[in-house]
Amino acid sequence: MPEPSLTLPLVQAPASPSSVVPQRLRNALSRPRSPRAAALLLALWLTLAGNLALWRALYRLAGQGELGSRPFWLPLGGALLVMGATAALLVLLAWPRVFKIGALALLLVAGAAQHYMLAYGIVIDPSMIGNVMQTNATEARDLLGWGLPGQLLLVAGLPALWLARLRLRPAGAWGHLWRNGVLFVVLLAATIGAALGMYRELAPLMRNHTQLRYMINPLASVTSSIAAAIKPWRHRGDGKIVSITAGTRLGPSYAAAGAAARPPLFVLVVGETARADHFGLNGYERDTTPELARRGVTSFPNVHSCGTNTLASVPCMFSPLGKIGFEKRKAESEGLLDVLQAAGLGVLWLDNQAGCKGVCDRVPHASTSDPYPPAAEAAARLCRDGECLDEVMLAGLDQRIAALPAERRARGVVLVMHQMGSHGPAYHRRSSPAAKRFLPECTTHALDQCNHDALINAYDNSIAETDHFLARTIDWLQAQSGHYATSMLYLSDHGESLGEYGLFLHGVPYAFAPEVQKHVPMVLWMADAFAQRGHTSRTCLTAERSRALTHDNLYHSVLGMLDVQTPTYRAELDAFERCRTTAG
Repeated sequence: MPEPSLTLPLVQAPASPSSVVPQRLRNALSRPRSPRAAALLLALWLTLAGNLALWRALYRLAGQGELGSRPFWLPLGGALLVMGATAALLVLLAWPRVFKIGALALLLVAGAAQHYMLAYGIVIDPSMIGNVMQTNATEARDLLGWGLPGQLLLVAGLPALWLARLRLRPAGAWGHLWRNGVLFVVLLAATIGAALGMYRELAPLMRNHTQLRYMINPLASVTSSIAAAIKPWRHRGDGKIVSITAGTRLGPSYAAAGAAARPPLFVLVVGETARADHFGLNGYERDTTPELARRGVTSFPNVHSCGTNTLASVPCMFSPLGKIGFEKRKAESEGLLDVLQAAGLGVLWLDNQAGCKGVCDRVPHASTSDPYPPAAEAAARLCRDGECLDEVMLAGLDQRIAALPAERRARGVVLVMHQMGSHGPAYHRRSSPAAKRFLPECTTHALDQCNHDALINAYDNSIAETDHFLARTIDWLQAQSGHYATSMLYLSDHGESLGEYGLFLHGVPYAFAPEVQKHVPMVLWMADAFAQRGHTSRTCLTAERSRALTHDNLYHSVLGMLDVQTPTYRAELDAFERCRTTAG
């Protein structure tokens, strides 16, 4: 008889805390949520992880005593404001079919914006968005760095994994509509109410530090993109370009006889990202401009730009409206090159940058990125990785000029050369080995991680390269003196920040941009024949060199130098008019 067996009931061992917590977390993550709840959670994440540049700026201001007697009150209130505004934005996307895609796009935008704000100290205003839209492939490549994927992972990594597992609670279209609408109004009202409640502390801060509003991430990217998209429509008027060439004609100097009858050959060099205080001609401690100094140029050390980026400055400096009028314009109009062409001169724009921003659309123009057989040998030597040193623009110039209509060349030629200059952050790529007199150089695009002395060396070498290019341009002009009365004017479009106040590059909104982004170099050279043709006194130019000038003066000064008469010319804005009168 078999012995009875003892059967004990199975007792399940209690789950360990380490297994319960992950299970609860997984359950919480997989629980269906409404799109509105998901939007609020993402808004909280973006407020904390996506606004590090804003929190850093407020921390610095607190250290400077600019947050008042309660330095923690504004950051705390600011966090509530940022979360409310961000949540209101996300609620607009709180629809099951679009929420995940829209939220992921905002996360990626926030990560990219945070990288550039932290690395270069920029802010995301409409002008910066316009620059992004105008950036070419080589400029974009220079701005890429290892910090970018790091910020994308920080801001978008975990939320992206969460979004991939997120189950959104279904509801009818009407149900989503009224719930989203109510929550949006509540969030908007709460944000406005909180702002009004903090007005006494917030108003002076925002008035003194306007840039803070463009650091709210990703809201600033969205609002600035909308503003940048609307701006061309506001200036378009009825879509027609306003003509300003009526009544334009060549002045009496074109009827002169003898040596003075030689037609003018005038070169206008539009510089890029050059700082006036880094030109040896202006008293900089380093001799960054030795070649220009040997060619008897006149440097004007007190010149300020129209904007802090190419998109803002270049169209403005070629306009007769001046900075204030240009920014308030209701329609686009013709500019300096249109007037010169209407007068009968041969005009050519040659670009080694990301385009002329509409300035050269109605005149002959060419780019160094386009194949040009006469410049092929120079291009092989001066170009690499899709970009060229500025000296390549001098290759084949004789052929380019000869291709202009003969009747225009007989009256005179105006050549505009748009430099790559000192465009950052890859300053080390902007100079040839022969120009690298200041070593060691910064060779990384992460400028905030670069040794400051090495950064200055790389930038100064780019200025030395510009010095060489301008000197070679003068040499080319002197070689044309048998046929033309020659002159060159160089003027940079804007300056550059090199770590001052934690800022790098350029593009800070003009109202609170540092001086180094607005103070630009201007250099004039003219041959004897050109000076005689225009009755211009070099002694007077030297005496007038410290006169305060801006981009507003360029349009009128070029017309005066070339003796082109037109109703839009204003003698009081002609920087050289006094010196023609002195010699006259």
